[in-house]
Amino acid sequence: MAQGAVNIPEKDSNYSKFLGYVKLTKVRLSALVVFSALITYLTIAAPFNWHTLLVLAIGGFLVTGSANGFNQIIERDLDKKMNRTMNRPLPLNIISSTPALIFCIIIGIIGTFLLGYFINPLSGLIGFLSILLYTLFYTPLKRKTPLSVFVGAFPGALPTLIGGIAATEGFGSVSFFTILLFIIQFVWQFPHFWSLAWFNSEDYAKADFFLLPSAGGKDDSTKFQILLYSVVLLIVSIFPFVFGFTGIISACVCVLAGLALVLQAYNFYRIGSDVLAKKLFFITLIYLPVIQIALMTKQ
Repeated sequence: MAQGAVNIPEKDSNYSKFLGYVKLTKVRLSALVVFSALITYLTIAAPFNWHTLLVLAIGGFLVTGSANGFNQIIERDLDKKMNRTMNRPLPLNIISSTPALIFCIIIGIIGTFLLGYFINPLSGLIGFLSILLYTLFYTPLKRKTPLSVFVGAFPGALPTLIGGIAATEGFGSVSFFTILLFIIQFVWQFPHFWSLAWFNSEDYAKADFFLLPSAGGKDDSTKFQILLYSVVLLIVSIFPFVFGFTGIISACVCVLAGLALVLQAYNFYRIGSDVLAKKLFFITLIYLPVIQIALMTKQ
């Protein structure tokens, strides 16, 4: 009986550590990123290959999870200061930094290998580049300059590039359609992350993160830039139609979704409340997969 009592907490501890490693990858965020890669692959590939799709999903998730893990290792002491991050596995000491680092290196290598060997070399190179950009540039810049969001938008949009490249043969290549999809996801990140940074600004300030575009923080300049990039997003979303890659139906979906986003951004610009910023953030979450699916149909 005594031995059983001892084993229970050990099992609980092992399970907690397992969950800690899972959480280190930021499963939901990684899944959203992988979705962008998969939907781009399905958009570009004709016809698509189930094997490539599966490898892209697994390899993409491991690469993204690795970058997310490196980010949390670097920011582990800062995460303790913020309400939204203090319950992550490293601040809670569920896992320690060294095994977390080893874990991230391993899954990063595996993910890069899967993309580079089983799909094409260029996919693996771009996957590895996304880890480097997110870890070595975006993460440290968050405490130094608002331009960190601009820098972070590159690795944030690279999954579309990887998905498009996965649809090509040989070493891998980038089509003009893939570049357009990359631009859409690149621009989307500004209203998405700035609205998030707005209603979490007080929390981010505890870690000295500079994520809003204006030096004044929650001011008119920030609100205007969120509105501006929402309008730009609406414009670039119809580029696939303008250049003949998609039909009128998908273009109409992009316009309607873009107008809904711009309208919410305008309401936020007028009032500038945390509530409206949160609504805008959630609309951006819905907006992206909606237009990606519409563009995939090419109708």
